Amino acid sequence: MIPFLDLQAQHECIRAEIVDAIAGVIDSCRFALGPEVTAFEEEYAAYCGSAYGVAVNSGTSALHLALLAAGVGPGDEVITVPMTFVATVEAIRFSGAQPVFVDIDPYTFTMDPVQIEAAVSARTRAIIPVHLYGQPADMDPILAVAKRRGVRVIEDACQAHGAEYKGRRSGSLGELGCFSFYPGKNLGAVGEGGMVVTDDATLAVKLRMMRDWGQEKKYHHVLRGFNYRMDGIQGAVLRVKLRYLEGWTEARRAHARRYDELLADCGIETPCEAAGRRHVYHIYALRTKHRDRIQQALDAAHIQWGLHYPVPVHLLEAHADLGYRLGRFPVSEKLAAEEISIPMYPELEEASLQEVARGLRSVYEDAAFAR
Repeated sequence: MIPFLDLQAQHECIRAEIVDAIAGVIDSCRFALGPEVTAFEEEYAAYCGSAYGVAVNSGTSALHLALLAAGVGPGDEVITVPMTFVATVEAIRFSGAQPVFVDIDPYTFTMDPVQIEAAVSARTRAIIPVHLYGQPADMDPILAVAKRRGVRVIEDACQAHGAEYKGRRSGSLGELGCFSFYPGKNLGAVGEGGMVVTDDATLAVKLRMMRDWGQEKKYHHVLRGFNYRMDGIQGAVLRVKLRYLEGWTEARRAHARRYDELLADCGIETPCEAAGRRHVYHIYALRTKHRDRIQQALDAAHIQWGLHYPVPVHLLEAHADLGYRLGRFPVSEKLAAEEISIPMYPELEEASLQEVARGLRSVYEDAAFAR
């Protein structure tokens, strides 16, 4: 069996460091926030090229607090894309605002900047581009529209740790950048975790208060807040893993290049890396009109696969009240119907890459299928 993701292989390489980091937190008894979280905030913000990092308990919490810190609330609108994990939209709705969708670019799978201007209204308060699968959105035109129309840009970089746009790291391009450290992410905790990065000191102070019940200091509650604190063990483990992130990213990128070679000219559409961007391949997302056949072939070869995401958010039952219908965002809907993801993690070996490619190519080389 070739797994879709192999966290055991990752952890085995750094087990001693992880165990020591966890033991240090246990010995210190600093379980909620604490010095390990503070150190991780500083280190990860520096890695992103941002001045401040505010660690929280999930990527969803990061998005929620970023919206609230940006002043988004009931009656406001936030522009984003329907091709994303549902948390992007849930966070907007948690803030009381209304999500307004624009479609994605058919090649990068990120927000189509051309469509944003028409979606902006007098109620628009923010734009959330999603760096889907590890590819940064086309940020320059997005930022230009936001500046022209006086709205904030909040990056959903939950799948894009270390991704770059014209030499700048994801999360550092908008006013606020949001990350998830869910275990399966390129930089994953041993539980849940998230962070907001920003260059704005005032926003950072507000975020720190809101994640901890709105406290300016203990029992002095200045704002209405939440219990969104990162725990010390996650901070300690993430500090260990951050030291390896660049090496893991380069391994992912090398695997992506090898997949590109092995799958060339076989009839399946491999992901692109847009000019001026560094794709970090959280997901290696293929497109095919023959997904069912490919699923069967991979199952037969004992190769795990994933779908990211089979139903775009505007068609989910949970958000039917937004009033969008099938056909409204054709590019997102086409990707949802055709996308299939194959194993992608740093520890993949050449033999596994070749075996995955053989499983995929077998579908297109089958004589019965060709007829």
